[in-house]
Amino acid sequence: MIDDTTDSTPIVLDAAKRLVPSNSEFIKVATMNPITAFLVFVLIVAAAGTGYLINLYLGAAFFVVAMLVGASLKMANVWQKFVILRMGKLQSVKGAGMFAIIPVLDAVVAVIDGRIQTTAFNAEQALTRDTVPVNVDAIIFWHVQDAEKAALAITNYREAIDRVAQTSLREMIGSSMLASLLSDRKDADEQLKIEIGQKTAPWGIVVTSVEIRDVAIPVALQDAMSRQAQAEREKQARVILGSAEAAIAGKFVEAANIYAGHPEALQLRAMNIIYETTKERGATILMPSAMVDSMNPYGNTLALALAGNEVLKPNGALKVAGLPRPAAA
Repeated sequence: MIDDTTDSTPIVLDAAKRLVPSNSEFIKVATMNPITAFLVFVLIVAAAGTGYLINLYLGAAFFVVAMLVGASLKMANVWQKFVILRMGKLQSVKGAGMFAIIPVLDAVVAVIDGRIQTTAFNAEQALTRDTVPVNVDAIIFWHVQDAEKAALAITNYREAIDRVAQTSLREMIGSSMLASLLSDRKDADEQLKIEIGQKTAPWGIVVTSVEIRDVAIPVALQDAMSRQAQAEREKQARVILGSAEAAIAGKFVEAANIYAGHPEALQLRAMNIIYETTKERGATILMPSAMVDSMNPYGNTLALALAGNEVLKPNGALKVAGLPRPAAA
């Protein structure tokens, strides 16, 4: 007995799932709108008062009218579409406002929401064309354009959209390289929008846009890509540094050519560098006397001229003209 109950329970639950669609638009229309509920309330009060004070049969008639009003008078919001069948055949699709149906003969089988809906979907461990497993999360924006097709052409269009979106996402991942999937998301979004829209068009569904939110790759691959990016940046930095060094060397060559023809300019430049250094840092610089002499071109020129006239002694002292030499001992 326990085994039979255990076996039959899933069957009953599964049958209940099939009988009651999970789509929120396929709702019980027994819930009255405020206007219908108010009219029914007034008629029931009138039926009770009439039956108690005037005539019982007249009160019963009022009660029957109240039930008919409650079963026939419907109201749709501006975003809703009521799909109505009459004896199993499509009778009409009613939009916003009040409308009436024939009880028993007519039945509202679906209330379709025409506003833009969102559905999140993902693909886990999907292989790209270069055999890299990725996890992709995306979201789709869609709305029902044809309520008749959405209600009659498919059992549960919300579930179907989710399945179609997942399948299309896996197909797109399998046909794309990892680099293009990471860098060209706009193209991937447009491709998914076209593919999903073509598959959902027969159901009266229009896909507004598809956006890929995240593309997760394995941690080991992230480290490898990080090292590759770092190597590329170092390579680019070295190329830029080499170009800068070449440009600087060219400027130095130009400056050397200028200074070769104008040694005074080189002397002035050296003195200016020393001055700027001491002025900015406020430090004292000790320089060899040879370096100081090299910065005095006029002193060097005079020394060379005197040496040419044999006025200087070998030790660099000046010779004094007109003085007699001392006699030898």
